[in-house]
Amino acid sequence: MRPVCVLVGAPGSGKTTVGLALAAALGVAFRDTDTDIEQLAGKPIPEIFVDEGEDHFRTLERAAVAAALASHPGVLALGGGAVLAEENRAALIGHTVVHLSVELPDAVKRVGLGAGRPLLALNPRATLKHLMEQRRPLYTEVATATVVTDGRTPEELAVELAALLTADGRAAR
Repeated sequence: MRPVCVLVGAPGSGKTTVGLALAAALGVAFRDTDTDIEQLAGKPIPEIFVDEGEDHFRTLERAAVAAALASHPGVLALGGGAVLAEENRAALIGHTVVHLSVELPDAVKRVGLGAGRPLLALNPRATLKHLMEQRRPLYTEVATATVVTDGRTPEELAVELAALLTADGRAAR
């Protein structure tokens, strides 16, 4: 069992919103590894960062990614930093991975001032810019397709992704 599609991208790229719309369009379940981590830890991600630190969070994230890749047959969204772990990048080989690409102005509009995003707590715009520059090559490395999300609605993106996946036979059931 493997995901129909794995979504990766920067904070604000639309992984959760587009993922939910895509899953509905394909008639499959949606899963977000950030939600899995919160359920496993019994607390929100910002509290994990404050109480146990980023290293602990990344350990939980690696476990969540491995479990979801092995057991989820629908649309899977990974947290924005999941690609930082070489272990996660290696696990994505052979999967259909779509990089939802977003530029800084749209990402800033979507994430706001970083509420609930621990890595964006201080100077959200500059931090987001740095994260995007750092991670973009990794998103590109793992992606089998890239879709630009700027200025587009989740519904438009879901239609495009569903057509892409169906044309490639990846979502055909």
